[in-house]
Amino acid sequence: MSETKRVHFIAVGGSVMHNLALALHNKGFKVTGSDDEFFEPSKSRLAKAGILPDAVGWHADRITPDLDAVILGMHAMNDNPELQRARELGIKVYSFPEYLYEQTRHERRIIVGGSHGKTTTTSMIMHVLRACNVDFDYMVGALLEGFETMVKLTAEAKIAVFEGDEYLSSTLDPTPKFHHYHPDIALVTGIAWDHINVFPTWENYISQFAKFAEKIEPNGKFIYYEGDPELRKIAQSVRTDVEALPYNGLDFRTEGETTIVRYNGKDYPTGVFGRHNMQNMHGAMLACRQVGIEPEQFLTAMATFHGAAKRLQTLVQKGNSIAFLDFAHSPSKLKATTEAVRERFAGKRLIACMELHTFSSLTKAFLPQYRDSMKAADEALVYFNPEVIEHKRLEPITVADVASGFGRNDLQVFTDSTKLVEKLHTFDYSNTVLLIMTSGNFSGVDIKQLANSLIC
Repeated sequence: MSETKRVHFIAVGGSVMHNLALALHNKGFKVTGSDDEFFEPSKSRLAKAGILPDAVGWHADRITPDLDAVILGMHAMNDNPELQRARELGIKVYSFPEYLYEQTRHERRIIVGGSHGKTTTTSMIMHVLRACNVDFDYMVGALLEGFETMVKLTAEAKIAVFEGDEYLSSTLDPTPKFHHYHPDIALVTGIAWDHINVFPTWENYISQFAKFAEKIEPNGKFIYYEGDPELRKIAQSVRTDVEALPYNGLDFRTEGETTIVRYNGKDYPTGVFGRHNMQNMHGAMLACRQVGIEPEQFLTAMATFHGAAKRLQTLVQKGNSIAFLDFAHSPSKLKATTEAVRERFAGKRLIACMELHTFSSLTKAFLPQYRDSMKAADEALVYFNPEVIEHKRLEPITVADVASGFGRNDLQVFTDSTKLVEKLHTFDYSNTVLLIMTSGNFSGVDIKQLANSLIC
């Protein structure tokens, strides 16, 4: 395919979509876009780049014959007038993962997949490559410290690093996103059932990762967490031209508030903590080694890595009290995050508060997957909004359903965020860690402001 110079985004306001639009704009492309609503920060960022459309909504006349491509966002429906016009004109329509591949097909692609830890692991690889002055393109699902956008595409880079999401590519393309990327180096952190609305059975979900491994380029690498039995099975069946490289986690110890990795007889302080992060770090180290970064270089660079936004992000720390925000919402993420904090702050009380917000987490049949996921917390609070369940057209769930699913007699369940906030204000936070976990915002709560009002 010849290099595209003029592209139009249908549903440009999305998190990754607007970042891809900015990346192409920075690459010198002529970029236009449409959406039926815009939120911050995408609205301001698109406006600053001159890409924000002058009117909200879908307008078929924005699709003109001189377009080289149309990129379709996830929430654009099949009857979208701009999509219909593109079809009439015979303009090539891509989902964003398809277009990312087109832009990087001549680069060596490192793709990080997995049900948990993929944003953090991708971030680790990016941080180290930048610290080692390696030029690379990227796509990651969170805004990282030191990176202005979540997507970067250039004509010069020889390496691309992508977070490989298993969710569907677009309303017209039911292919999991990471199937489009054709990795040279595939890294999978672990498999734990998620996205029940798309993958209704465990077997169907697992099969997506097996297909991902099948799409590794000739003479590629399959890096996998050896502690996962499903990944061990996949590793045993990869093609003979693909090398399977297992990892388990780096040796580490905690001294005071510092986590120290021990490697080849040397100590390396690091900016993250928890057994799960040590696994992520080991996988990222193996991936970086495939592109010329030695382990000692990797571990030295990791001393200045402090994680991705909303991945054990410190909201406030005062005296012997601290509050973290984490994106954890699925059972495996919830368990890994609470255990990491419990291990890191063994002498403090741990108050864990999470929101059931996704389709899977609000599905009654899925709730038993959460059993013991908050076992490491001293106090466990769970919130869900019945209106969200109604909006998603799911079977209603009750407080009792949630309590039973988590398998914890002292679990405190809330359906009113005001009452949840009131309860959080009743705790004494001295010598305490507050861990807030959500992929939403507890129905409009200013989480940072709340943390500051509690840890004072």
